[in-house]
Amino acid sequence: MLFLPDGFWYSITWFGDSGFLLPVAAWIAVWLGVRTVTRPIAWRWLALFGAGGAMVAASKIAFMGWGIGSAMLNFTGISGHTMLSASVWPVAFWLTASHWEPRVRVSAATLGWVFAGFIGLSRLAIYAHSKSEVAAGFALGAAVSALFLWQQQHRPPPRLHWILLLISILSPVLFLRPGTPAPTHDALGVIAVRLAGTERPFTREDLLRRRVRQGID
Repeated sequence: MLFLPDGFWYSITWFGDSGFLLPVAAWIAVWLGVRTVTRPIAWRWLALFGAGGAMVAASKIAFMGWGIGSAMLNFTGISGHTMLSASVWPVAFWLTASHWEPRVRVSAATLGWVFAGFIGLSRLAIYAHSKSEVAAGFALGAAVSALFLWQQQHRPPPRLHWILLLISILSPVLFLRPGTPAPTHDALGVIAVRLAGTERPFTREDLLRRRVRQGID
Protein backbone atom coordinates (compact mmCIF):
# COMPACT_ATOMS: atom_id res chain seq x y z
CA MET A 1 0.00 0.00 0.00
CA LEU A 2 1.24 3.47 -0.90
CA PHE A 3 4.37 1.84 -2.38
CA LEU A 4 5.88 1.37 1.08
CA PRO A 5 7.47 -1.92 2.20
CA ASP A 6 5.61 -4.25 4.55
CA GLY A 7 8.32 -3.84 7.19
CA PHE A 8 7.52 -0.14 7.44
CA TRP A 9 3.84 -0.79 8.07
CA TYR A 10 4.58 -3.48 10.67
CA SER A 11 6.79 -0.97 12.49
CA ILE A 12 4.02 1.64 12.46
CA THR A 13 1.34 -0.81 13.57
CA TRP A 14 3.30 -1.71 16.70
CA PHE A 15 2.74 1.81 18.05
CA GLY A 16 -0.94 0.85 18.31
CA ASP A 17 -0.34 -2.49 20.01
CA SER A 18 -1.91 -3.02 23.42
CA GLY A 19 1.46 -4.08 24.81
CA PHE A 20 2.71 -0.59 24.01
CA LEU A 21 -0.32 1.62 24.60
CA LEU A 22 -1.88 0.06 27.71
CA PRO A 23 1.18 1.02 29.81
CA VAL A 24 1.11 4.50 28.26
CA ALA A 25 -2.58 4.85 29.17
CA ALA A 26 -1.77 3.71 32.71
CA TRP A 27 1.07 6.25 32.98
CA ILE A 28 -1.31 9.01 31.92
CA ALA A 29 -3.60 8.06 34.78
CA VAL A 30 -0.66 7.92 37.20
CA TRP A 31 0.68 11.36 36.32
CA LEU A 32 -2.79 12.90 36.46
CA GLY A 33 -3.54 11.17 39.76
CA VAL A 34 -0.37 12.23 41.57
CA ARG A 35 -1.68 15.70 42.35
CA THR A 36 -4.93 16.14 44.25
CA VAL A 37 -6.10 18.92 41.93
CA THR A 38 -5.85 16.71 38.84
CA ARG A 39 -6.99 13.45 40.43
CA PRO A 40 -10.61 13.82 39.20
CA ILE A 41 -9.21 14.17 35.66
CA ALA A 42 -7.36 10.88 36.12
CA TRP A 43 -10.61 9.14 37.05
CA ARG A 44 -12.36 10.63 34.01
CA TRP A 45 -9.58 9.36 31.80
CA LEU A 46 -9.76 5.86 33.27
CA ALA A 47 -13.55 5.77 32.92
CA LEU A 48 -13.55 6.88 29.28
CA PHE A 49 -10.60 4.77 28.24
CA GLY A 50 -11.97 1.75 30.10
CA ALA A 51 -15.36 2.12 28.41
CA GLY A 52 -13.73 2.25 24.98
CA GLY A 53 -11.58 -0.78 25.72
CA ALA A 54 -14.58 -2.70 27.01
CA MET A 55 -16.49 -2.03 23.78
CA VAL A 56 -13.58 -3.35 21.71
CA ALA A 57 -13.29 -6.48 23.83
CA ALA A 58 -17.06 -7.08 23.74
CA SER A 59 -17.18 -6.79 19.94
CA LYS A 60 -14.33 -9.28 19.53
CA ILE A 61 -15.72 -11.75 22.06
CA ALA A 62 -19.17 -11.54 20.45
CA PHE A 63 -17.69 -12.46 17.10
CA MET A 64 -15.19 -15.11 18.17
CA GLY A 65 -17.64 -16.75 20.53
CA TRP A 66 -20.94 -16.48 18.68
CA GLY A 67 -20.05 -15.31 15.18
CA ILE A 68 -21.79 -11.95 15.67
CA GLY A 69 -20.48 -9.77 12.86
CA SER A 70 -21.33 -8.48 9.41
CA ALA A 71 -20.44 -10.45 6.30
CA MET A 72 -21.55 -7.57 4.10
CA LEU A 73 -19.19 -5.12 5.87
CA ASN A 74 -16.51 -7.76 6.50
CA PHE A 75 -16.75 -6.78 10.17
CA THR A 76 -15.42 -9.11 12.89
CA GLY A 77 -14.94 -6.59 15.68
CA ILE A 78 -13.63 -3.12 16.39
CA SER A 79 -9.94 -2.63 15.58
CA GLY A 80 -8.20 -2.51 18.94
CA HIS A 81 -4.98 -1.03 17.57
CA THR A 82 -6.87 1.84 15.97
CA MET A 83 -9.11 2.46 18.95
CA LEU A 84 -6.18 2.50 21.39
CA SER A 85 -4.19 4.80 19.11
CA ALA A 86 -7.02 7.31 18.64
CA SER A 87 -7.67 7.29 22.40
CA VAL A 88 -4.13 7.51 23.76
CA TRP A 89 -1.93 9.40 21.31
CA PRO A 90 -3.98 12.64 21.18
CA VAL A 91 -4.12 12.79 24.99
CA ALA A 92 -0.43 11.89 25.37
CA PHE A 93 0.62 14.58 22.88
CA TRP A 94 -1.74 17.11 24.49
CA LEU A 95 -0.22 16.44 27.91
CA THR A 96 3.29 16.71 26.51
CA ALA A 97 2.38 20.22 25.30
CA SER A 98 0.65 21.17 28.56
CA HIS A 99 3.12 23.99 29.29
CA TRP A 100 2.40 25.75 26.02
CA GLU A 101 -0.48 27.95 24.91
CA PRO A 102 -3.89 26.49 23.92
CA ARG A 103 -3.33 26.46 20.16
CA VAL A 104 -0.12 24.46 20.62
CA ARG A 105 -1.97 21.94 22.77
CA VAL A 106 -4.73 21.67 20.16
CA SER A 107 -2.12 21.18 17.44
CA ALA A 108 -0.45 18.48 19.53
CA ALA A 109 -3.74 16.63 20.02
CA THR A 110 -4.49 16.92 16.30
CA LEU A 111 -1.09 15.42 15.54
CA GLY A 112 -2.07 12.53 17.79
CA TRP A 113 -5.22 11.90 15.77
CA VAL A 114 -3.23 12.06 12.53
CA PHE A 115 -0.76 9.53 13.92
CA ALA A 116 -3.66 7.31 15.01
CA GLY A 117 -5.09 7.49 11.49
CA PHE A 118 -1.71 6.42 10.14
CA ILE A 119 -1.69 3.45 12.50
CA GLY A 120 -5.19 2.55 11.31
CA LEU A 121 -3.91 2.72 7.74
CA SER A 122 -1.15 0.30 8.70
CA ARG A 123 -3.76 -2.23 9.86
CA LEU A 124 -5.20 -2.16 6.34
CA ALA A 125 -1.76 -2.34 4.75
CA ILE A 126 -0.86 -5.56 6.56
CA TYR A 127 -4.37 -7.01 6.02
CA ALA A 128 -5.06 -7.27 9.74
CA HIS A 129 -8.45 -5.52 9.54
CA SER A 130 -11.12 -4.45 7.11
CA LYS A 131 -12.02 -0.84 6.40
CA SER A 132 -15.16 -1.08 8.52
CA GLU A 133 -13.20 -2.37 11.52
CA VAL A 134 -10.57 0.36 11.27
CA ALA A 135 -13.22 3.05 10.79
CA ALA A 136 -15.11 1.81 13.86
CA GLY A 137 -11.89 1.76 15.90
CA PHE A 138 -10.92 5.28 14.90
CA ALA A 139 -14.41 6.64 15.56
CA LEU A 140 -14.57 5.06 19.01
CA GLY A 141 -11.03 6.06 20.00
CA ALA A 142 -11.45 9.61 18.72
CA ALA A 143 -14.69 9.90 20.69
CA VAL A 144 -12.86 8.82 23.87
CA SER A 145 -9.98 11.28 23.48
CA ALA A 146 -12.15 14.12 22.13
CA LEU A 147 -14.62 13.83 25.01
CA PHE A 148 -11.79 13.75 27.53
CA LEU A 149 -10.09 16.80 26.02
CA TRP A 150 -13.40 18.65 25.62
CA GLN A 151 -14.01 18.23 29.35
CA GLN A 152 -10.68 19.97 30.02
CA GLN A 153 -11.27 23.02 27.81
CA HIS A 154 -12.44 25.29 30.63
CA ARG A 155 -9.91 24.00 33.17
CA PRO A 156 -6.24 24.92 33.54
CA PRO A 157 -4.17 22.20 31.85
CA PRO A 158 -2.23 19.86 34.14
CA ARG A 159 1.35 21.11 34.41
CA LEU A 160 3.37 17.96 33.78
CA HIS A 161 7.02 17.96 32.81
CA TRP A 162 7.28 16.84 29.20
CA ILE A 163 10.46 14.85 29.86
CA LEU A 164 8.65 12.66 32.42
CA LEU A 165 5.80 12.16 29.97
CA LEU A 166 8.22 11.27 27.19
CA ILE A 167 9.94 8.71 29.41
CA SER A 168 6.54 7.25 30.31
CA ILE A 169 5.52 6.99 26.66
CA LEU A 170 8.75 5.22 25.78
CA SER A 171 8.81 2.98 28.88
CA PRO A 172 7.20 -0.06 27.17
CA VAL A 173 10.28 -0.31 24.94
CA LEU A 174 12.25 -1.28 28.07
CA PHE A 175 10.13 -4.38 28.59
CA LEU A 176 8.95 -5.32 25.10
CA ARG A 177 11.06 -5.87 22.04
CA PRO A 178 9.82 -3.39 19.42
CA GLY A 179 7.51 -5.14 16.97
CA THR A 180 6.51 -7.90 19.38
CA PRO A 181 2.69 -8.05 19.50
CA ALA A 182 0.88 -8.55 22.79
CA PRO A 183 -1.19 -11.78 23.06
CA THR A 184 -4.40 -9.81 23.65
CA HIS A 185 -6.30 -11.17 20.64
CA ASP A 186 -5.50 -14.79 21.54
CA ALA A 187 -6.54 -14.19 25.14
CA LEU A 188 -9.90 -12.80 24.01
CA GLY A 189 -10.30 -15.85 21.79
CA VAL A 190 -9.83 -18.16 24.78
CA ILE A 191 -12.37 -16.17 26.79
CA ALA A 192 -14.86 -16.22 23.91
CA VAL A 193 -14.58 -19.99 23.45
CA ARG A 194 -15.11 -20.65 27.14
CA LEU A 195 -18.08 -18.31 27.38
CA ALA A 196 -19.77 -19.64 24.24
CA GLY A 197 -18.86 -23.29 24.83
CA THR A 198 -17.55 -23.74 21.29
CA GLU A 199 -14.58 -25.82 20.15
CA ARG A 200 -12.71 -22.92 18.55
CA PRO A 201 -13.16 -19.20 17.91
CA PHE A 202 -15.06 -17.98 14.86
CA THR A 203 -12.73 -16.55 12.24
CA ARG A 204 -12.96 -14.14 9.33
CA GLU A 205 -12.84 -17.13 6.99
CA ASP A 206 -15.99 -18.50 8.66
CA LEU A 207 -17.69 -15.15 8.12
CA LEU A 208 -16.74 -14.96 4.46
CA ARG A 209 -17.81 -18.55 3.83
CA ARG A 210 -21.16 -17.64 5.37
CA ARG A 211 -21.46 -14.75 2.90
CA VAL A 212 -20.65 -17.07 0.00
CA ARG A 213 -23.26 -19.60 1.11
CA GLN A 214 -25.87 -16.87 1.49
CA GLY A 215 -25.05 -15.63 -2.00
CA ILE A 216 -25.47 -19.10 -3.44
CA ASP A 217 -28.74 -19.66 -1.59
